[in-house]
Order: sequence, then C-alpha cells, then structure tokens
Amino acid sequence: MKIGRYEILDEIGQGAMGTVYRARDPLIERTVAIKTVPIAQLQQEGADAESRFLREAQSAGRLSHPNIVTIYDVGEADGLAYIAMEYLPGRTLRDLMNKGPMPLDLALDTAMQMAEAMAFAHEHGVIHRDIKPANVVVTGKRGHIKLTDFGIAHLVNGDHTQAGQMLGSPRYMSPEQAMGREVDGRSDIFSLGAVLYEMLTGRYAFDGDSLPTIVYRVINETPVPATTLRPKIPAGIASLLTHMLNKKPEARPDARTLVSAFHALSLASTPATAPIPVPSATRVSRLLRVLAFGVPLGVFLLIGLGIIVIEHFLATPPQVSRQPAPQAVSPATEDTTTDQLPPESDETADSPPPESDAYLAGLDKKLVELRIKRTVLLLKYTNQHPDVIQVDRQLEQLRAERRRYLKRLQKN
Repeated sequence: MKIGRYEILDEIGQGAMGTVYRARDPLIERTVAIKTVPIAQLQQEGADAESRFLREAQSAGRLSHPNIVTIYDVGEADGLAYIAMEYLPGRTLRDLMNKGPMPLDLALDTAMQMAEAMAFAHEHGVIHRDIKPANVVVTGKRGHIKLTDFGIAHLVNGDHTQAGQMLGSPRYMSPEQAMGREVDGRSDIFSLGAVLYEMLTGRYAFDGDSLPTIVYRVINETPVPATTLRPKIPAGIASLLTHMLNKKPEARPDARTLVSAFHALSLASTPATAPIPVPSATRVSRLLRVLAFGVPLGVFLLIGLGIIVIEHFLATPPQVSRQPAPQAVSPATEDTTTDQLPPESDETADSPPPESDAYLAGLDKKLVELRIKRTVLLLKYTNQHPDVIQVDRQLEQLRAERRRYLKRLQKN
C-alpha cells in the first residue's frame, strides 16, 4: 500500500480525525509517520475542517525544536489528505499516566520540556490549543518528550483565527477556550497545568459524567488542591500549579517564565536525605570544572610556547669558524630532531656553509617561520589538519633545496 510516494509499513493508531501509519520515504530511505484523513470526511466536518488539518503542517512546519515533532511533507493522494512527520518510537504520556501518579522529578521534567516547546512555539506566533497527554510522545530511556498534533493550532493574528469555536479536549481546555473566546498562549499554560495536576495526583483536574459538566467545572470550579491528594508535593510546586490553573488568563505565567520556574523547582527538590550546602557545593563544582579544563590547557599551552621558543633559538644558523668541526651539528640535523620528521639523508651532515651566505640565511629564516607556524597549528588543531600537512611539505621542499645548495657549495 502506498500514499503518494510513501510506502506504508504498518498502522500506528487511529484517532477521531483519521489513521496514522508508519511508512517509508523511498527518496531518502527514511521512516516517517503519516497522518491521514479522508478528504470526504473533512468536508463533512465543515468548511473549516480541511483547512484546520492542513494548518497543522503550516503551524508545526514553522517550528524546529527538540521538543516539537518535525513536519516533513503535506499533500493529498488517493482521496486522502496526509501529513508526513517525524516517526517517534515510544509511548504517549497518556500511556504512562494511566499507571497512576508519576514520580515528582519525572513529572517536573516532563512539564518543563513541554513548557520549553510551548515557549518556543509562542515566541514564533503558534498556539497549540490542544495540550493533552495523548499529544505528548515520550521517547528514549531518559524520557525525552515531543509535543505533537497541531491539528487545531492556529497562527496568532492569522487569517483563519476564529472565535466562537470550542476546540480541544474538554478536560484540558482553558476557561476562555471552553467559552469559545479568543485565546492566546496563556490558554496552553492552563492546559499544561491540568496535565501537571494529573501527573502529580493521578486524577483529572476537571472531570464529570458528561461534557456539559466538565465544561462547567473548567469555567467555574477550582480543582481539589493537589496537596490534599498528595501531601508530599512541595509548596512551591503547589503554588505554581495554582497560578497555572487560574481562571483569569492575565494571572497565569507565560511559558518562558514557566520554564525558569520549573528549573528552580527542580533544583529545590533535591532529596532531604542528602543535606548538601547548595551554595558551597555549587562553588566547589564550578571550581572543579574550571581546574579540570584549565590546568591541562595551561600545561599544553606552556609546552607549546616552550617548543616555539626553543625552536626559534636552535634553528638560528650557528656562527662557526671556517675550520673543520667534526662535532658540530648542522641546522638541518637540529631541524629533524626538533620536528620529529623522517630523518634526512647523510648529506646534511657535511661541513657547515659560509656564515655570510645571504641565500642560505634566507632559507634558514624561512625554515624557522614554518616550524613556528607548524607548532602553532599543531597546538590549535591536530596532526591531520590539512594546513599542517601543507606546512610539512613546504618544510621538506626547503630542506631539499638546502641540501642541494650545500652540495653545490662543497663541489665549488
């Protein structure tokens, strides 16, 4: 079975609007998730249903964030409207929450990742409008989350923004959304508050036997304090949760402020069984990090500087007499020892050149400059860097020219 160019592998699941498949993109051999909805069904849902479905790709496609699902493609084929997106192996947050209240640190970390995704989306003019556990996928061993399903998201100040529509899941929607009013990013904050409440307590913040009952409680009632259901919840978390679930949008924090608050609460929730002075531990930890990085770097730089200085002095052409000196070491021999390059031929051990030779002095000066440049590059990069290899080649060429020149002088 194919949908457009995508080869269907198996079915992942079904929702109210359509079916989701795991598929393969043959062009780049990538596994993707394909969300499909029959076009005829979209048309039956109303004039805005098809545009809302396509707006999922428009909204999410604008967002590139580690906690937001990546949209690859959108189109229509064989009577289906489809969206190709990042395939996320893992379970939904709904699956995890069905097991009961979550550990405090896991609930905080999950909420913080969701807040980071929302903050990024809001800063780019996108409101999700359907924050709920089923729209959060948990992947990896460390619980990395991805916010999915922008099916009813809309662009702030976009042409398709409409009031008077109650879109979203009743138990997690904000009061203003339940009343069909205009919403902004603070509506997502309320929805995240309802999700966090459930993660901490194992109970819905707003529940009822019927849709009207749930909507009434969302608009008019305050949920039972989370600390009543789980007394060990820290006061800071309970207070933040109360602000997130405030009926008045202006009383709720924005997503970026919420991220900062979650970070602070995560640090403050260190188990009491380990009474470590936080300021001292922080200073020591920072000092250890500085020492661990700085000491090796300092030693490395000192060694490199020493090499440069030593090479500079050793590479200077020696001022020797014109008498034979069997024990003298020629500059070429020194160069081979210092740079640890393949040994040169025995020709370089011949008697030293006249000290007044300007051409030979120029060659030796260039050798020193290239050795210094090579040492600096070795310190900054690695032995495999192309610039280092090029300098080595130039050194070899200069050494070969020096040997040839010395040989000519000896013959004359």
